[in-house]
Amino acid sequence: MADQVKKPLKITETVLRDAHQSLIATRMTTEQMLPIIDKMDKVGYHSVECWGGATFDASLRFLKEDPWERLRKLRDGFKNTKLQMLFRGQNILGYNHYADDVVEYFVQKSIANGIDIIRIFDCFNDLRNLKSSVEAVKLVKKENPNAHAQIALCYTLGDAYTLDYWKETAKRIEDMGADSICIKDMAGLLVPAKATELVQALKDGSSLPIQMHTHYTSGVASMTYMKAVEAGADIIDTAMSPFSMGTSQPATEVMVEAFKGTEYDTGLDQNLLAEIAAYFQPMREEALKSGLMNTKVLGVNIKTLLYQVPGGMLSNLVSQLKQAGKADKLDEVLAEVPRVREDSGYPPLVTPTSQIVGTQAVFNVIMGERYKMVTKEFKDMVAGKYGKTPCDIDPEFQKKIVGDDEIITCRPADLIHDKIDDFKDEIKEYYEQEEDVLSYAQFGQVAVKFFQKRRDKKYNLDGKHEDFESKVHPV
Repeated sequence: MADQVKKPLKITETVLRDAHQSLIATRMTTEQMLPIIDKMDKVGYHSVECWGGATFDASLRFLKEDPWERLRKLRDGFKNTKLQMLFRGQNILGYNHYADDVVEYFVQKSIANGIDIIRIFDCFNDLRNLKSSVEAVKLVKKENPNAHAQIALCYTLGDAYTLDYWKETAKRIEDMGADSICIKDMAGLLVPAKATELVQALKDGSSLPIQMHTHYTSGVASMTYMKAVEAGADIIDTAMSPFSMGTSQPATEVMVEAFKGTEYDTGLDQNLLAEIAAYFQPMREEALKSGLMNTKVLGVNIKTLLYQVPGGMLSNLVSQLKQAGKADKLDEVLAEVPRVREDSGYPPLVTPTSQIVGTQAVFNVIMGERYKMVTKEFKDMVAGKYGKTPCDIDPEFQKKIVGDDEIITCRPADLIHDKIDDFKDEIKEYYEQEEDVLSYAQFGQVAVKFFQKRRDKKYNLDGKHEDFESKVHPV
């Protein structure tokens, strides 16, 4: 029998970003991460995802940490492993579109501080909203060949999302100059048989490496990975077992074992992985004990496949309904979500569209009349301020929602003037490092509050009794 041709599968570890974002609301601190970095660096991962997504916001808002300092510390520790981040295209890490100069500067500084791979996505898969990010990476690559632009396609279901759609999109991504493609299955909607078809379509459309990212929410993720790899996927995202499964990714150790002895054998050391898992296990137990890790996010929710609602979006819907005293309306809201999606051009449900569509569905149900009350964000989305939706929106519906406001058909960022110099001027009182302007650009007053606390700590000031008007600081 002929020797088996080896095609070793590569692994991206998510425990330092998406895994704890999915299971414990992004509350893992830098201090908790640092002691295990040396062992993780010896594994031989393709990359470690450790930044971007909600980590930036959570660091500033809840953990009172400088996210840039976290990145620099991680970079110092990971001497042999590529570091990866999640980047929301023209939204960067925030929830609105930013000027091109802000996007470009953020890309430059992310790579300068230690990021190798920037995974870039747009909530509509509108490639126009990814152009400036990819171009910025390509510019940096001239001096730093490790810089890598990966475009992530948000996977969802709907009439617009044919195999031809994915194939043509893959071709356009390669033509843009991206280095790889990721299938971003944020809600765990991709079932095994469809994974085979999707990977093959992307392979037909481009020659770029294909990475698979999914969540265990619907219970099929491990099987989906198996079929995706057999169809040609090169890399998969996994999480160390204490922070795996549920709304997180399949377990790293399990997937390594599943492919052991096959042509896709990762070659990763299970003994080393076991040591790393043992480090994170007490964190899991403490999070369960404190309630930070809710057991509701650890099980399988097959309704995900019916309503296409990601785990984080589901918890937001539950919270909104409880606040309104309408917790009994959850099933009605879940049934309304697909209808709102259809009305608004079938957007994938990912940040920020998951929040926009979900909130509008809640309003439609609790008001007892569809679109009696419309959120500003939903109106902006229908008006084209976030980009072009995958399907055209019915003009009559658009008129009903938007009224006489202008419909945006160009790339939204074309309407935004350069802002970096403005932001620098606005925070000159707190400016300590070049990256501060980017923290402020993304999160405004949240960043300012962090800067104030940083300054108070640095100069031993009593921030609680600060007289802002007279600029007097008790010591």
